[in-house]
Amino acid sequence: MKNNLVVINANTLISAFLFKYSNPRKAFEKAIKKAKVSASLNTYDEFSEVLLRPKFDKYISAEAKLLALKYFRELAIFAEISETVAVCCDPKDKKFLEPATSANASCIISGDKDLLVLHPFKGIPIFNAIDFINNF
Repeated sequence: MKNNLVVINANTLISAFLFKYSNPRKAFEKAIKKAKVSASLNTYDEFSEVLLRPKFDKYISAEAKLLALKYFRELAIFAEISETVAVCCDPKDKKFLEPATSANASCIISGDKDLLVLHPFKGIPIFNAIDFINNF
């Protein structure tokens, strides 16, 4: 039986925190209202590294970036990785599949085409933001 957990990839999280009225933001808000967000330390590290890049300074202040990271770290349920995955076209994407399979997540939210083509992955739906909003 699936847990009421959602895994969100880093690019979707970045868009959610940078663009207040975006579909990734709406999907993130729905996810935290209807479920719990699951992550791994690897997914959190990627989210942190990407969000802190200087190219995003024009969208969000340094202080807001740190608050977003703190908020997400406190919000997320960190999954112990019990199953490794080697199915992805992009090996970096396994860091989103592993917490989803290890935590028996309800779904993954991603805009990454390499992840979306795997839908469903081991019975776990992989939605883009709009499909998550409409179907979860």
